[in-house]
Amino acid sequence: MLAETHLHPDTATRPANADSTSAPDPASSTAISSAPAQADSAIDPRQHTAPYAEALRSLAAEGWQRLHVPAHQGSRSHAPGLAEVVGEAGMSIDFPMLFSGVDQENWRMINHDRVTPIMAAQQLAAEAWGASRTWFITNGASGGNHIATTVVRGLGREFVLQRSVHSSVIDGVTHAELRPHFIHGRVDPGLGSSHGVTPAQVEYALTEHPESAAVYLVSPSYFGAVSDIAAIAEVAHAHDVPLIVDEAWGSHFGMHPQLPVNAVRLGADLVISSTHKGAGSLAQSAMIHLGHGTQARRIETLVDRVVKSYQSTSSSAILLSSLDEARRHLVTHPEAIDEALATAEEIRTRVKNDTRFRDATPDILGGHDAIGNDPFKIVIDTRGAGITGAEAQCQLIRDHRIYCELATPSALLLLIGATSPVDVDRFWTALQELPRSEAEPERPIVLPGSCEKRLEISDAYFATPQTVPFAEAVGQVSADALAAYPPGVPNVLPGEVLSAEVVEFLRATAAAPSGYVRGAQDSRMDTFNVVAEKPAVG
Repeated sequence: MLAETHLHPDTATRPANADSTSAPDPASSTAISSAPAQADSAIDPRQHTAPYAEALRSLAAEGWQRLHVPAHQGSRSHAPGLAEVVGEAGMSIDFPMLFSGVDQENWRMINHDRVTPIMAAQQLAAEAWGASRTWFITNGASGGNHIATTVVRGLGREFVLQRSVHSSVIDGVTHAELRPHFIHGRVDPGLGSSHGVTPAQVEYALTEHPESAAVYLVSPSYFGAVSDIAAIAEVAHAHDVPLIVDEAWGSHFGMHPQLPVNAVRLGADLVISSTHKGAGSLAQSAMIHLGHGTQARRIETLVDRVVKSYQSTSSSAILLSSLDEARRHLVTHPEAIDEALATAEEIRTRVKNDTRFRDATPDILGGHDAIGNDPFKIVIDTRGAGITGAEAQCQLIRDHRIYCELATPSALLLLIGATSPVDVDRFWTALQELPRSEAEPERPIVLPGSCEKRLEISDAYFATPQTVPFAEAVGQVSADALAAYPPGVPNVLPGEVLSAEVVEFLRATAAAPSGYVRGAQDSRMDTFNVVAEKPAVG
């Protein structure tokens, strides 16, 4: 099915087979994929093309006198510093949206009857990920979550929401004035990780809150735990509501037999995919995938309208083309995934056989919520290793120029790109050279419990705020969503009462060498924004 994103007429064509989708036979609840359809036999020759990226390069090859935006107009001499950042090739393909859709056969800007390069690129992405339709977006999965929460608002105000969502979901909840009914996922306080929810939890939440208009979950978790999306989709559909999955950390799923099945193939109706995280496009580029069946068809027009309202009319051609190229490489080079998987497994094997560090994969798979894990996420337990994860991260950066995705007091989290094999020996040598203290270091408590709700999220967010010292903030209602980042899961929401535990945790996060609290108006967390007065109910 053809997919389109942008506002100019060239991309406004409705997919010709829009009504021909049918619900696929959902995959079983297993976590392992049978690989994309095109990998089961020969790869579809069209997947070897990148129609949008190729069209841009073809345009750039012409000898243009540019009298259009962007103002650098493709010239190194006009913006030498910019050329050092993105290169001359990057500048040369930085065309405006209308121009980058030009028909190079007749050089007309608009042709309402043709399939534009961006439409063709999104069509190929939809086929690659098994979606009925795909939209490219250039404001990241955070923007995708804003879109998805606005879609929920089009269905109703109440919905079932996993509590450990990314803070961008809470931003969307605030903007759309939604009323979430939270499901609390499994938490591993030792590793400092939160994971998924079960079908039984979703069933209970929908039964308790029958006015809920959707279910909104995260899978995989930041640490790689994969939820039973197939079973959860069945539960949601039995209650006649769509399932929305933030699959930001699983953009590579479904692309290889040794990777988990992606959510859209398992019955999810709307999926947010942060393509740059695992699949290799440029930062800030992402996709939204539409599923199959009754609920997906029900929301398709709404999703399309909301995407248009959020997507910039000056979307970056560079970011969009990176999505096209990432899809092509991921689909047509399974051997690159093989190589990356082999290096990931080599690291995991060395950790398993090590006497100092421990492979935490069993912890990730240890709950009823997880039916699988992402092999490209490696969690190294540093408890008992004589060094905290945070200190190990710091020394790997400082002394070895090795940057790991995340560190907690108890663990290091490695992220390996799906087509990016690792120099295992370099990493392992550096890990073994980390110093060990004579006494096991103190490891502060991580992941405090949820705070008590006092006000609705949007009511608290739009109320008059007051800035108070941290000691005075305890017991007051937070005006902000505050999240230790990464992973960006809010520790307190607007409308919740700030507990002493949360205040202490956020201040400790801010004091850490790589600590960052998203949403804070004071980076040191010496002060907090609280609700100064209760807003009028209306």
